[in-house]
Amino acid sequence: MGKKPNIIIVLADDMGFSDIGCFGSEIRTPCLDAMAAQGIRYNHMYNNARCCPSRASLLTGLYPHQAGVGLMMENLGIKEYQGYLNDSCITLAEGVKSAGYQTGMIGKWHVGGGYQKTREALERAGKKGYPTPMQRGFDYFYGTLEGAGNYYNPVTLMENGEWINIRPEDNFYYTEKIGEKACEALERFSGDDVPFFLYVSFNAPHWPLHAREEDIAAYEGTYLVGWDEIRKRRYQKQLEMGIVKDIWDMSPRDTGSPDWDEIEDKDWEDIKMAVYAAQIEEMDRAIGKIREKLTQLELEKDTFILFTSDNGACAEELPEDGWICNFASERTLNGEKVEIGNLSKRRPGKENTYMSYGLPWANASNTPFRLFKHWIHEGGISAPCVVSWGDNIKNPGRVEETPIHFIDIMPTILELAETEYPKECKGTPIHPVAGESFLSSVREKWERKRPIFWEHEGNCGVRLGRYKLVRCYPEDFALYDMELDRTELHDISGEHPEIKKELLKAYEEWTQETGVKSREKILEIIKNSEV
Repeated sequence: MGKKPNIIIVLADDMGFSDIGCFGSEIRTPCLDAMAAQGIRYNHMYNNARCCPSRASLLTGLYPHQAGVGLMMENLGIKEYQGYLNDSCITLAEGVKSAGYQTGMIGKWHVGGGYQKTREALERAGKKGYPTPMQRGFDYFYGTLEGAGNYYNPVTLMENGEWINIRPEDNFYYTEKIGEKACEALERFSGDDVPFFLYVSFNAPHWPLHAREEDIAAYEGTYLVGWDEIRKRRYQKQLEMGIVKDIWDMSPRDTGSPDWDEIEDKDWEDIKMAVYAAQIEEMDRAIGKIREKLTQLELEKDTFILFTSDNGACAEELPEDGWICNFASERTLNGEKVEIGNLSKRRPGKENTYMSYGLPWANASNTPFRLFKHWIHEGGISAPCVVSWGDNIKNPGRVEETPIHFIDIMPTILELAETEYPKECKGTPIHPVAGESFLSSVREKWERKRPIFWEHEGNCGVRLGRYKLVRCYPEDFALYDMELDRTELHDISGEHPEIKKELLKAYEEWTQETGVKSREKILEIIKNSEV
């Protein structure tokens, strides 16, 4: 038996379904496009619609409630909603270590309790309720514990348990540093004749809109055609690529998005999207550095790489009040005040700004789907996914349409590592893995057997085969035929009441098995607690 394959998982943050070139975008992503040409694009990869619940599933192979992250980072005093990975799960790092793997993580953690400000992190990190990656199976960690931050001076940045303070002269930019540190980890791993698992978790392109000025300038003016035209162009490319089917109508412009002709300050809207595009190109460049390092170390043929995103594009408008400073310093490294919020006429991109690109551009990012991060409609849970693995891919360049979910990554990786999912960890029983391995899809046709479930803040759903039952809280459930209508424009509940009843029953049984609480119950708990 030869050496087991090396494994790298690369995760983007808040990136929409159509935001990379090989999924229809005008944004330049040559590295990911090359990976797609040499590998597989999965056009039905599903996440959990929000950062930390998705990461909990990716890392554990469980639904987020089973892993302890049923909401976000708040600890509600319930094991399913404690806000950090519990003892009833193992992480990917813990799983592959039993198979002899070295393990490392670079980037955003966000499954270890809520920190908010750096001062609180200094007091809490590593204590009960605030596990760090080093306590969940990773031999090496460089990154941030919190869910967001300033790209030029991120809060909660640490390396192997030691806090990192950024200096003005460092010319620090988080996306670049993640790529650099990942390459350094590969250098260290390559010195030992044992396989490695590396989890590279980017903060990009999550707000704030921060990018290098030269990268922003390369896109400035690109988006003056408006979001409607960008959506049309992306949809056409997706059709040509086979990413979407022509029997699915592109969803109409979101009701929260005005007509481009009504926009007075088109230059400001253009520059916001230009910065967002630059952030994605910078991430692709960092991934390219990682692949170059693999080639230099003669490891590229033996390394399985999976790239995806933790949820759909984010439609949040950042307010001008101070709550966002939980995730960032109020002043730059040079002492200048950071201007918080989407202030019109203000050019985004530099350290002294803190903006998001807003709903209309998020609608374009999620082409051709409806809604956004937070919702269980396809715009919230559908992510681009690219897998490459040297010469091991049969028919490279193809598009795989079978639905897969973040819960499937754990069994897939364990099959790669030639090890079994355990029944317990450190003497504590753990939940059986919820997902299914899709590893055989790299060589042959694969079909999932189990349904997929979702719940986040009352938004919920289930997909079984071609049908998806979904609710946008507090509305009623709607039923869609995903083969004919993946853009969810035609509710067929009235035509198929028996299918709706069957899926609703399956969903209710799943909530009982996983400890999901209703949104009303969660709001009651929050109201009666100090959260």
